[in-house]
Amino acid sequence: MKEKQKSFEVKIKVPFFDLDPMQIVWHANYLNYFEIARAALFEHNGIDLYSFFEKYQLIFPIIKTSTKHVLPLRHNDEIICKATLVDAYVKLIVDFEIRKATDGKICTRGRTEQVAVKIPGMEMLFSMPEEIRRAFGF
Repeated sequence: MKEKQKSFEVKIKVPFFDLDPMQIVWHANYLNYFEIARAALFEHNGIDLYSFFEKYQLIFPIIKTSTKHVLPLRHNDEIICKATLVDAYVKLIVDFEIRKATDGKICTRGRTEQVAVKIPGMEMLFSMPEEIRRAFGF
């Protein structure tokens, strides 16, 4: 079994279609990079949030995001996006850092918060499933 990790990094090459007319990454596309890193972090720890939907009828909507843009990203920039799970008790709180792969300069920092919701009644749970907490050592 892989070692539990609360942080995980992925390398991404900025595609042309993520750019705005000023030829920098459009602000909302940073959330896509966050999602790629978060999914890789969870996958590394053996958690597939979609399987929770199928097995337990749970979804994990994002209820809050924040992003601090420091340096713009451009076409073909190679970046490292790091996701760090900082809390998994009541909410999933994930911090993000995007830096250039070439020189390590920080470009963006961010955070997302997700809650567990039981469907179809859309009832919010006030704790994360034990399986998720255990997978990350919480």
